[in-house]
Amino acid sequence: MTALALPINLSVGTFDAYLNLVRQMPRLTLDQERELTLKYKDHGDLDAARDLVMSNLRFVVHVARGYSGYGLSMPDIIQEGNIGLMKAVKRFDPNVGVRLVSFAVHWIKAEIHEYVIKNWGIVKVATTKAQRKLFFNLRKSKQDIGWLSGDEAKAIAEDLNVSLSDVYEMETRLGSPDMSFDMSVDEGADELYCAPVNYLQQHGADPLELLENADWEGHGQDLLAEAMSELDPRSLDILTSRWLVDKKATLHELADRYNVSAERIRQLEQNAMKKLKTTVVR
Repeated sequence: MTALALPINLSVGTFDAYLNLVRQMPRLTLDQERELTLKYKDHGDLDAARDLVMSNLRFVVHVARGYSGYGLSMPDIIQEGNIGLMKAVKRFDPNVGVRLVSFAVHWIKAEIHEYVIKNWGIVKVATTKAQRKLFFNLRKSKQDIGWLSGDEAKAIAEDLNVSLSDVYEMETRLGSPDMSFDMSVDEGADELYCAPVNYLQQHGADPLELLENADWEGHGQDLLAEAMSELDPRSLDILTSRWLVDKKATLHELADRYNVSAERIRQLEQNAMKKLKTTVVR
């Protein structure tokens, strides 16, 4: 069987033109699908892989339409689904006894789910596996029944095998719209007053205070460097070996290095520390 006569370039301008082109893609028979898959798996035939992808693009569109209620661009959702389809083609085994679309639906939905969760709101609403299940299932339920009653929340928790607190937390996240941190100057007085910038304060983040702290820290470092420069080489080496390296030396190791007692090393260390303290705090 020769390669299918499928167009290579899908940059067709408008989204409607893309959908029209996808609908014209010929469907593969079971034998054609198997032959193309073996060509790709056994011989690395990229044209065969392209034909497998192109002939199933309409299925991605079908799956993607189920995610039209999230306020996201449908072309972008379809693009993510196409990535999932390509991943499925790469992993598909024709000997498993199912058609490519049945195998690919998992990969298509996984890519779309990841895109929806990352882009549905300014703040991520789902990070764990349980939260992801809740996001898609709970949002669908809320579209039908609005806010959950206690019995409905318990039923969802049991059905998805998550805690009741997780259900309520996700319901709150889904019911809380995104809000700009400081609001636009075009907003009304009430909206500006409620902007998070007016009540979410990070203490210690005042620019003047940060600059003052940075200057003081730099001043302290300069004093420390000056104090260390005034130490004799042996005292400087002892302090460095004892405090300023990853593998710190023991008193006995330094005693062997300078052929003195460990007690003498301890005295030199204490004297050097006193000199540093006198210089830094002056």
